[in-house]
Amino acid sequence: MTSIRTRFAPSPTGYMHVGGVRTALFAWLLARQSPDGKFILRLEDTDQKREVAGSAEHLIESLHALGIVYDEGPDIGGPYAPYKQSERLDSYRKWAQKLIDAGRAYADPYTAEQIEAFRNQSRDEKRAFLYRDHRPTNPPVWDGKMPLRFKSDPKSYSWHDEVMGDLHSGPEVIDDIIIIKSDGYPTYNFAHIIDDAEMNISHIIRGQEFLSSQPNYMNLYEALNIKAPLFATVPHILGESGNKKLGKRDGAKDVLDYFKDGYLQEAMINFIASMGWNDGSEQEIFSSAELIEKFSLARIQHSGARFDEKRLLWLNGQWIRKLSLDDLYNRCAEFWPESANQVGDDVKKQVLALVQDRLKTLADLPLLTSYFFAEPTPDWTMTTNNNQLSKLSTDEIVTLLNHAKEALSNSNYDADSLQQTLNSLLETTGQKPGILFTLIRIAVSWAPFSPALNETLSTIGRDKVQSRLQNAIQAAESASK
Repeated sequence: MTSIRTRFAPSPTGYMHVGGVRTALFAWLLARQSPDGKFILRLEDTDQKREVAGSAEHLIESLHALGIVYDEGPDIGGPYAPYKQSERLDSYRKWAQKLIDAGRAYADPYTAEQIEAFRNQSRDEKRAFLYRDHRPTNPPVWDGKMPLRFKSDPKSYSWHDEVMGDLHSGPEVIDDIIIIKSDGYPTYNFAHIIDDAEMNISHIIRGQEFLSSQPNYMNLYEALNIKAPLFATVPHILGESGNKKLGKRDGAKDVLDYFKDGYLQEAMINFIASMGWNDGSEQEIFSSAELIEKFSLARIQHSGARFDEKRLLWLNGQWIRKLSLDDLYNRCAEFWPESANQVGDDVKKQVLALVQDRLKTLADLPLLTSYFFAEPTPDWTMTTNNNQLSKLSTDEIVTLLNHAKEALSNSNYDADSLQQTLNSLLETTGQKPGILFTLIRIAVSWAPFSPALNETLSTIGRDKVQSRLQNAIQAAESASK
């Protein structure tokens, strides 16, 4: 094949977490490197018992939210439609009949109890269970109501994996796998081979858990006379501890929840791409365009990649700071505190400009900005729990606040003038910035963090600053009684 055609083929059995996203992302990046490359979304929905209502729509929404745009898919069609396996049953039956006619598939006549007895026998004899050891000599004609099994041809295989390198397997791992279930639906092991062939997929990128099945797939490719595509096996994503595969049962979040929690698309793509891949440089911040330019299968690591949520948080902060103010403002619509609804866009943009450098996620907005829009409630424990302020007596705190109130009442309220006033206060009070400025910041915001003090005071305004300093003085006096 001269053109690159990759696919992401999830099962609609629940939400999508970072493991699935990374597989989709790598396939998308590879396709986008080719001028005529295509990235396909295909839904492997043949396990009807495990399918979750709404999951298919959720998978599509997740890809859209991440900016991973597919060229063909179940909702947009394409030259190889349909893109849902449940709508391609006739194709699987046609290929299955080819195997039957060639003597390479047969009906499985055994009950579940009989197969379990075979397993127990193998365990008692301390050998691996292989269904082909119990292959029926005269199987019945397949009527579509019994499972259809592939009649394997056990042999050794050697193949090249674009990530893992040259791999080998022996005949002992090849077995008579089910290709059509008793409900008439194909198994993944069979259906994906047919779909990839009919859709001209050039590269299969998938997780490490499929590696043990590869010899059976090779056996099927031969029996079906299908040329195998190129394979690229990506390592597991490991949990925070680094010793266990990250899974839904281990707290792997729905990828859409990260957006609800205030993470940016750019940060998510940057973070997910860097789990198990790097370009060989020290660069850490990658745009999608840079990832497309620099991505290569050869740079995917062989070992598992640890999921480091602290690094994701750091990357998100970096990307927030890279955005223009207007772009950031447009993304913050759902994150402002309710009190911000009473002011106009210009005021909110002014506040956003102050806190942009301190935001780690968009969800930090209420904590960092609410005191600009509504009167904060004094919390005197913020002074008593502060290492430096706790060393001051109440009288000392009240004296400092009164000095600040008087000096700031006479200052102009542009940022430069306020900074000069604050610097003069340091001289007249003889205090360190870490004490005086922290006290003023707490008194006017009662928040754990705030941007530069002079800019904070300028944005709050003279009247509110004076009122809040007076309230802080009263709070100090009340706390001492």
